[in-house]
Amino acid sequence: MLIGEVARRSGVSARMLRHYESLGLLRPTGRTGAGYREYSREDVRRVLDIESLRSLGLPLREVGRALDDPGLTPSALVGDLIRQTRERIAAETELLTRLRRIDAAEPAGWDDVLRVIALLRSLGSTSADARQRAALSSAGEVQVPVEALVQAALSETDPNVAGALRWALARSDDGAPALLAEGLDSPLAAVRERAVRALAELTGAEATDRLREALASPDPAVRGHAALELGTRGEVDAVPTLVDMIVAGRNDTDAADALSRLSTSGTGAGAGDTATADRIATGLVDRLAPGAEQAPARGRLTQALAGIPGTTVTAALRELSHDADRAVALTAVYLLQRRDAP
Repeated sequence: MLIGEVARRSGVSARMLRHYESLGLLRPTGRTGAGYREYSREDVRRVLDIESLRSLGLPLREVGRALDDPGLTPSALVGDLIRQTRERIAAETELLTRLRRIDAAEPAGWDDVLRVIALLRSLGSTSADARQRAALSSAGEVQVPVEALVQAALSETDPNVAGALRWALARSDDGAPALLAEGLDSPLAAVRERAVRALAELTGAEATDRLREALASPDPAVRGHAALELGTRGEVDAVPTLVDMIVAGRNDTDAADALSRLSTSGTGAGAGDTATADRIATGLVDRLAPGAEQAPARGRLTQALAGIPGTTVTAALRELSHDADRAVALTAVYLLQRRDAP
């Protein structure tokens, strides 16, 4: 068959067939008496094989090797293709992300575009000083998109830069709480902690809601940061976690202080009244039952009762003053004396 028929059957243009021939990929079986190229069915099959391998992204030179070198294993070529494709996808994804972030900044002109690009580059700099300057500059006329700030905050290891990034996020547009909340599910503990610390510096109802959700995290560090911040905001939902922190001896002094503040200034149901103080007192006293916790934990729980007002605590301290654990009993007696002092 002639080249036109081959082109029709294979879907490959006559021009491309001639190109394949020039590269040595395709050789017509013969020529007609008039000198035209004549192709066999095997030649057509060769064309289809070439196209199939090209569809995998193989360069034409590698296509020829694959078809003509019996010693060449497919795994080597396919492995290279996988690596190259991944690299290309990563590069294209990075470019797409950069473009989306520039678009999110809503630049008014090319000068704004260039400023955003410069800030984004600085956020990814190997220099901590450059990253910090970029974070502090991000609240200027041309702001860095919140997504870029969150990504930088979740990956930042330098404490000064991390603080600047949290400052920038606290002044950013809406969207930061939801993006930071995604970091709470990271498989990396350091990322989870950065996420909750950044959330703790955000104001507003959404940030508070996200911190409440963090109380259910399986990561005790995340729960702890969330509870301490919620305690400063007067959220009584933090009480069980704060009590757990005292038992575990993890930031127990801060947790006790948070409970003391909550006992007089909660914002949940019964906040700021006797019910809140009694709820906190009950949470502490229940864990003080003999055999409920080890001696060191019972000591910390008794000390935490010092900052909680109300008759529930007073009654508990009177009972604890006769506790079998001498350290607990002495602490209870001391606290009772302070409460009774004029």
